[in-house]
Amino acid sequence: MLKSKSFRLGATILVTGLAAAYIVSKIDIRKTAHIIGSASPWWLLLCLVLTVGTVPLQAWRWELLLRVRGVFESLGWLQRAYFVSYAVGQVLPTSVGGDASRIYETTRRHPGFGSPIAGSVVLERALGGAVTLLLAAIGFLLAIGRYDIGAYLWVEALFVVLTVVAGVILFSRRMRRILRFSVPLLRRVKIERPIRAVYEGIHGYRNHVSTLFVVCVATAIAQFARIVAIWASAEAVGIHLSIRPFIVLGPLLFLVMLVPFTVNGLAVREAFFVSFLGKLGVDPDAAFATGFLFFVMTLVLALPGLVVIIWEGTRRRAPATVSDA
Repeated sequence: MLKSKSFRLGATILVTGLAAAYIVSKIDIRKTAHIIGSASPWWLLLCLVLTVGTVPLQAWRWELLLRVRGVFESLGWLQRAYFVSYAVGQVLPTSVGGDASRIYETTRRHPGFGSPIAGSVVLERALGGAVTLLLAAIGFLLAIGRYDIGAYLWVEALFVVLTVVAGVILFSRRMRRILRFSVPLLRRVKIERPIRAVYEGIHGYRNHVSTLFVVCVATAIAQFARIVAIWASAEAVGIHLSIRPFIVLGPLLFLVMLVPFTVNGLAVREAFFVSFLGKLGVDPDAAFATGFLFFVMTLVLALPGLVVIIWEGTRRRAPATVSDA
């Protein structure tokens, strides 16, 4: 356990350090600060509205996934759980930490439903990735012959293929029989129970095709809104590009944010913006500013969750304070 933590810490420092070094080698800090300070407030407002506005839609699709598996929860509480997960995700590695907090909190409210709850969160993430990559495939077709993005296009094409393979593994009954060979190995490394719980939780959705379709449509709307938010942050700093390259950039950025050796994608996100937009002839300082402003919007998204954590923590401590007096 100690070795695992040391490895994660070392990897986090290494990945963040390399990304930071790349950024420093590309940008002029003073010029970048000026660009950020001069950003258009109206474009930033649009970015903020689009970013925050996706939360109710995401909570609603999660409610649908829970309901068909017998877990009934109010939309208001699910939105609260989403905001808290965004706050947690600012501290724990990438968005995985936020997903873990949603699973933990919801399971505490619904004992005995751990498998479908974990399955709903993981499936929601998987469908988000699949729909995002569908948008990426559209962006891929739109970008061919128009933008020189090089290997980025083929990386996205690879992820599209891998997503299709993952879908077959998770939902195919034939693959379920084939996967039984992995059970002894998983038991040996003591992860068979959690892996089985998540797998069963996801596999159970194969009988709810109509719900999955609705969830995919809602996901497509939410993901496209996030892509438009990135485009708006670029417009805010004077980058005037078509939305087409951002349909390619967005999905790749969301995948980059899942790298497990960063804290909320620190430095890695901005390095990605500098590298990707740089291939389109965008000035590194403006590209960095775009990534930084989009990051600021994610921080704003975490503020309601932080307020909830502080408020609920204060309320839990209040009775103890009264009794001590």
